Amino acid sequence: MARWRYVKQGRIPKGEEKREETAPLYPPAPIAARLKAFLTDTFMITMPILYIVIYLVMGSREEFRENMGEGWLYILIPHYIVVVLLWTLQGQTPGMKAYGLKVGKWRDPSQKITFLQGTIRYFAMPLSILSIVGLLIALFRQDRATLHDMVSLSRMVLVEDF
Repeated sequence: MARWRYVKQGRIPKGEEKREETAPLYPPAPIAARLKAFLTDTFMITMPILYIVIYLVMGSREEFRENMGEGWLYILIPHYIVVVLLWTLQGQTPGMKAYGLKVGKWRDPSQKITFLQGTIRYFAMPLSILSIVGLLIALFRQDRATLHDMVSLSRMVLVEDF
């Protein structure tokens, strides 16, 4: 930013006094914080659903073991609904809130993602993790975007007010 006296003395043209280097409004989420948020969400969202399905819905571990496909379906459907609703309504899950992260639209992270974007992100995330390449992309990109970020046109950013 130009000093006022330089502008007044005519050393800097009037239009240039307002130019200044600004950091991005929403910096990309650090990879370590994303991992910590994922692990926190696993325990805060997935574990209660897991216990409810195994012991209340199916009755016992043995029953769950015998009907494992059905049991995992009972776990994944509520997990999908809870996570995608949290992303679309609040922009963050409890783990993301704990580490100051938010999911937003690709062009303007201050806007919440749509339910369709959340669904695409939810189902692209395991593919991104399993392919390894989907996660390694984030190490080489300046905006730290992963494959599931790019596919769903959403991105995870660090927010100041958490």
